[in-house]
Amino acid sequence: MSREKGFAAETSAADWLATQGFEIVDRNFVEKIGELDIVARKDGVIHFVEVKSGASFDPIYQITPAKLRKVIATAHIWLQKHRVHSPFTIDALIARQDSFELIENITM
Repeated sequence: MSREKGFAAETSAADWLATQGFEIVDRNFVEKIGELDIVARKDGVIHFVEVKSGASFDPIYQITPAKLRKVIATAHIWLQKHRVHSPFTIDALIARQDSFELIENITM
């Protein structure tokens, strides 16, 4: 997927999360080890949301153990840099054509 399509999917995902009561706190946070697509807050919990999309395959399969390790490490850096000490979760937001599926706490 091109970077433009990925950014468009992330923008749509952020808009959808906002309609679900999430406050978008940060987007495209980049560190040497990895990137966070969306950082959101809802009910006092920080959600690090990995956005995956695709039309000809199930995007969930793009979230590999290696990708999860990078997201987790980058989330810890984000928490330290922003001095946030609240509960957090690593989530996946799967975009399939015009629908979204939020899978919370994908590290369990």
